[in-house]
Amino acid sequence: MFDTYQILDVVGTIIGLIYIYQEYKASIWLWLTGIIMPLVYTFVYYEAGLYADFGMQIYYTLAAIYGFLYWKFGKKKRNDDEEIPITHFPKKLVLPSVLVFIVLWGTLYLILSKFTNSTVPVLDSFGNSLSFIGLWALAKKYLEQWLIWIVVDVELAGLYVYKNIPFTAGLYTFYTIIAIAGYYKWKRMMKKESEAMA
Repeated sequence: MFDTYQILDVVGTIIGLIYIYQEYKASIWLWLTGIIMPLVYTFVYYEAGLYADFGMQIYYTLAAIYGFLYWKFGKKKRNDDEEIPITHFPKKLVLPSVLVFIVLWGTLYLILSKFTNSTVPVLDSFGNSLSFIGLWALAKKYLEQWLIWIVVDVELAGLYVYKNIPFTAGLYTFYTIIAIAGYYKWKRMMKKESEAMA
């Protein structure tokens, strides 16, 4: 018999598949799905004792709202563009992003190890800290956000196998494959956008 936790794991996986497809297509509607998905995973991660994942769901919801507004109303190259274009991650932001990641990772690790009964504070804090940067890069529509997600997806797939969340682990394994394909898809889209501007 399935319990609520297992049912929500399956439901979250289905929503996650919709989300990754929309991200792959660079569809602005991924942000609407990105508001719904955290509602489901809040319960799943809490039950699994993944407290950093649990807490990050609030950030994901807020980032989804920001991402939708930025993609719709952010700086555009042409006035007739409906959404902002795909661009490269600015080199000047690489070091600050790495520093923010390290600070987040250390802070989350300390919180999880001192104030929760987490059995995986290093891995739980790593994936979520890097996801923080990845989601921000996605909201900015940077091509290289896919490279961040490849690392996150591989790490989290392993973590979810360990924590016995099989459907979500399978979803993140699939995310890894889509992230690789998504990187090349967005690269082609960016090239088309550049050629259209020429």
